[in-house]
Amino acid sequence: MPAPHPAPSLLPHPGKLSSLGGRLTLDRETTVRALPGAEQAADLLRTLVGHPAGLPLTPSPDGRVVLALDDRLGGLGEEGYGLTVAPQALQLRAAHRTGLLRGIQTIRQLLPAEALSGRVAGGGSWELPCVEITDVPDRPWRGAMLDVARRFQPIGYLHRYVDLLALHKLNVLHLHLTDDQGWRMPVDAYPRLTSVGSRRARSQKGPTGPDGAHFDAVAHEGHYTKAELRGLVRYAAERGITVVPEIEMPGHVRSALAAYPELGNHPGRQLDVWTRWGVCDTTLGVHEGVFDFCRAVLEEVMDVFPSPYIHIGGEECPTTEWEDSPAARERAAALGLAGPADLHGWFMGRIGAFLVERGRIPLGWVEYGAELPPEFTVMTWRDGTHARAAARRGHQVIAAHHRATYLDYAQSTDPSEPVAQPGAPVPLHTVHGYEPAPHDWPEEERARVLGTQVQLWTEYARTPKEIEYLSFPRLCALADRSWSGGRGDWPGFVERLRHHTARLDALGVPYRPLDARSLATAVSASPSAGTARLHP
Repeated sequence: MPAPHPAPSLLPHPGKLSSLGGRLTLDRETTVRALPGAEQAADLLRTLVGHPAGLPLTPSPDGRVVLALDDRLGGLGEEGYGLTVAPQALQLRAAHRTGLLRGIQTIRQLLPAEALSGRVAGGGSWELPCVEITDVPDRPWRGAMLDVARRFQPIGYLHRYVDLLALHKLNVLHLHLTDDQGWRMPVDAYPRLTSVGSRRARSQKGPTGPDGAHFDAVAHEGHYTKAELRGLVRYAAERGITVVPEIEMPGHVRSALAAYPELGNHPGRQLDVWTRWGVCDTTLGVHEGVFDFCRAVLEEVMDVFPSPYIHIGGEECPTTEWEDSPAARERAAALGLAGPADLHGWFMGRIGAFLVERGRIPLGWVEYGAELPPEFTVMTWRDGTHARAAARRGHQVIAAHHRATYLDYAQSTDPSEPVAQPGAPVPLHTVHGYEPAPHDWPEEERARVLGTQVQLWTEYARTPKEIEYLSFPRLCALADRSWSGGRGDWPGFVERLRHHTARLDALGVPYRPLDARSLATAVSASPSAGTARLHP
């Protein structure tokens, strides 16, 4: 018999939690009753709880574990749920399937941590504390962006990453699929995007050039199949997670131009896939063939990804090539624009309108605060004031300030930390303290903030182990605060995180140890601190 489970210590913290006293035992005789509409949730319960814990949790009309959809709980929204664990039965109810999926993650966390490991010999019995929980997230967008363009990660790892997001009740995997350094999604109409654009040679300049620029010192390649990406979408959906694809344009496109030079401003120029980190000055041209390309690519992207949102990047687009291009200058003049720099907004507007016509919502990065058309949902990252400015203009906003949500920065100044993005650290406390929509904003502005997400750019995170070390426990902090919103409580979070690390251990997640420095209440890097290069 496993050791008694400690008092409930859940992450993220539920909205309402009451201890009822006593314990419920789950054993090999425990069965599950799934009412109509809850069958898929019951399958997930068996996958995530039953299989690792060695419990069959077989279906039965008399099951003591009951999963039910209940339209009387409509006030809990899409993701809210009610969970009652009593000495003789467990009942999980929600108005929508997604709410049941969130509740299953809570059940996982109520079990002893070793029940998550999948290393239980023979199975046995497990105890859950008796509780009553009513839980609703503060914001509908709680995500994580993973950059697989700079460092390709196997599809199997993306499945694991989805599972880690789901455990923490995050609901968006933002997949950064293309950039200067690699193109990872096949496009039938343009096969060279992967046959050429997914392969990066070893830089001949070493890791650091004479101007201080950083280069990739090893060759790198990889891309997914459409079947793999569709499988990832299904796998994530089964766990209540939406996969949002990002296809960069009109900048961050060096890998596409290496494959198809005619899409650039210098059609006769042959480029390589970029081996340097930073912002490349090559951009798409503005002739009609470019828009044919973008539409064809996005048609295939939308066929694979049913997400309502399609991210098209849009940030860090130098206009030097347009200013030097007679064709771009002529295009700007014909459109009545003040100059080539204004082609950026025009370009994004055309692509955004195309996505809207297809029933999708265009999503883009906001770099300077006012450059995206009104139909875009925007991700603000560079300046803390941009989220409110975008909300005032009427945009839906995902607030992702780099000084609080970019996990490619180091977690501390400790010299033993692995190599990370240049710049001041982003410590655990800063992530947990981030408020995407502060309470002193007018309510109509706060209402336009969908939520927030962490970002992990991978110039300096080469392997799944390095990705997870940079992510944890900071991803836990964002998950806790983004779910509970104004209920954020740093001392309470620290105490719950101490228990939660046992779950991370059981799942084999490498994370930064919880020492006095990482748990200090003083913020060691203010959100306004600058850095040499902000956004890959």
